[in-house]
Amino acid sequence: MNGGVNGVALGVFIFFFIAVTVMGFLAARWRRSDSEQSLDEWGLGGRSFGTWVTWFLLGGDLYTAYTFVAVPAAIYAAGASGFFAVPYTILVYPLIFTFLPRLWSVSHKHGYVTTSDFVRGRFGSKGLSLAVAVTGILATMPYIALQLVGIQAVLDVMGVGGDESTNWFIKDLPLLIAFAVLAAYTYSSGLRAPALIAFVKDGLIYLVIAVAIIYIPIKLGGFDAIFHAANEKFATPNPATGKPVGSLAPAPAGQWTYATLALGSALALFMYPHSITATLSSRSRNVIRRNTTILPLYSLMLGLLALLGFMAIAAGIKVQNGQLAIPQLFEDMFPDWFTGVAFAAIGIGALVPAAIMSIAAANLFTRNIYKDFIKPDATPEQETKVSKLVSLLVKVGALAFVLTMDKTVAINFQLLGGIWILQTMPALVGGLFTRWFHRWALLAGWAVGMVYGTLAAYGVASPTQKHFGGSAKEIPGIGEIGYIGLTAFVMNVVVTVVLTFVLKALKAPEGVDETSAADYTADAGDPGVLKKLPEATAGTGGH
Repeated sequence: MNGGVNGVALGVFIFFFIAVTVMGFLAARWRRSDSEQSLDEWGLGGRSFGTWVTWFLLGGDLYTAYTFVAVPAAIYAAGASGFFAVPYTILVYPLIFTFLPRLWSVSHKHGYVTTSDFVRGRFGSKGLSLAVAVTGILATMPYIALQLVGIQAVLDVMGVGGDESTNWFIKDLPLLIAFAVLAAYTYSSGLRAPALIAFVKDGLIYLVIAVAIIYIPIKLGGFDAIFHAANEKFATPNPATGKPVGSLAPAPAGQWTYATLALGSALALFMYPHSITATLSSRSRNVIRRNTTILPLYSLMLGLLALLGFMAIAAGIKVQNGQLAIPQLFEDMFPDWFTGVAFAAIGIGALVPAAIMSIAAANLFTRNIYKDFIKPDATPEQETKVSKLVSLLVKVGALAFVLTMDKTVAINFQLLGGIWILQTMPALVGGLFTRWFHRWALLAGWAVGMVYGTLAAYGVASPTQKHFGGSAKEIPGIGEIGYIGLTAFVMNVVVTVVLTFVLKALKAPEGVDETSAADYTADAGDPGVLKKLPEATAGTGGH
């Protein structure tokens, strides 16, 4: 930090923050429906978003402030290994093209709001549905907390809030204000607020990266100078290990880790509740298909964003906390007014996904815990009221989590969240294509994957941490180092398949499947789909 408050950058940041706040409250009137008091309206935006709104919403949801800060920070710290985020966001879109349209169709047909709604309806198991819901909530909470890391990095670099000696309330006041405003317009407008704000957020991010990828290399002497400086840094031995601190290309020894991490992350991305919430808000299955073809534009943006890590090295950025490297690069390289624009892009980049994530977690609690186990006869109005309140509690919990605990704890839980959420894939994606899996086998496989993944991650040490020091460990039976989440997923599938054979042989009860084959290809205009939706929305909780 350069000392003092960057007044110009702060002024521009505040301008954009006020603008998106106004948009957030005005969003309550955007595409307004006559029947507002339902989760379809508040939690899914009326299931009415077209191709471009869905594209901006999904982009705002998946490419967060933490992504903006953490991906280039990983490159800044270790080099090529941080690039795993680029191939995994390329792999994910062909994968989701195969199953997301089917999920949209059956959800639209039966009024499902969450993935757990579908799992309950497909397998006739509230226990399995509860497991998926609890996993989703646990995986989402630290994700919301980590959005604060992006905002805090920006505020620290701007000099807002003072230093470590400042009273905690004064230091964290800007963060408290930002999340109070976020909570207010999310409560008021539901999913429509982040959908509208996502246009500003993504527009700013594209603008900032386009300028940065041209302007900063010119100031640093070109990409030759940038890569030369990065190569020199990564060749320096780490005092703790005696090995180079990083590399410009993945070393052969790390290729299994790189590949399994990319594949496992790709499989997990659209298991997260917030990804599904944004998906189900679209108005037709063709909107989903079109989005799988144009969302890779964000992967291009992510690749360019990652290069900022090399630029920070060449610019001589020195920070103790790597998360500050890119905000500090922006402050050092850009004019003050454009630094404010860049910081606004990161700040708003935290508000959009945090809103969607809190809505998604609240929908899971309301539909699959409150309605299924506490109040089965809850009306749509009661569901909406509970979901609004829970979305507030989720945000307060995430804020308290970050303000009272070391950021390392949030990062550890987010690491576990990726491992955990991948264990819901057999029930969700498997269920979209076949009813063969037994509900008890899926539950047992989920439990095995969760326990192994958690214990394996706990046992990973690093030079700075005794536990949760990374997401890779030796793969049993192979001997290579690989992503723990993918290993746990394979164990999950093996247990599920073996137990399904056993349970079917024992003729164990399988539960009632309320879906039919035609439901998985139904579209919004098909006979009976739209007529059934309000009724199903009010009544699917009791299955």
